[in-house]
Amino acid sequence: MSENIFSTFEISGRGMSLQRMRLNAVANNIANANTTKGPDGEPYKRDIVVVSAVQGNSFEDELDTQISMTGSDNIHSGIANEEGNSYSNVLEAHLAKDDSPPRMVYDPSHPDADEEGYVAMPNINIVTEMVEMISAQRGFEANASVVESAKNMARDSLDI
Repeated sequence: MSENIFSTFEISGRGMSLQRMRLNAVANNIANANTTKGPDGEPYKRDIVVVSAVQGNSFEDELDTQISMTGSDNIHSGIANEEGNSYSNVLEAHLAKDDSPPRMVYDPSHPDADEEGYVAMPNINIVTEMVEMISAQRGFEANASVVESAKNMARDSLDI
């Protein structure tokens, strides 16, 4: 796996996609903070982004890939689409629903109140969502800074 400017862009691009997914989940959660009945008749359940590492090659396999001399072109130029040079198999992210129980709020005048006057509200805390939003925003900005720095280094290297 040859490291070049394109691998930096790919890694940061995947990071920005992940942060965008987190921001979309937060926006969805805030928009549905008071939704007491969804399509299934239950209160809205909070969206969460689950990220997990994908098991990669062993150290020995990676070392063999790095030192193999299949041709001088690949070693000198670092082809961006070379097999094994994709970082798309490093992380796996998907949306999931938070299975914590709904908040029970006493409001006997609400149309969705039960016999005792309690309404099952979504398990969303606006403060938690705002913290999640700020964290995702900062992560996105950090990845955008990496892309900008790599772009500047590539441009400056052409001036040499």
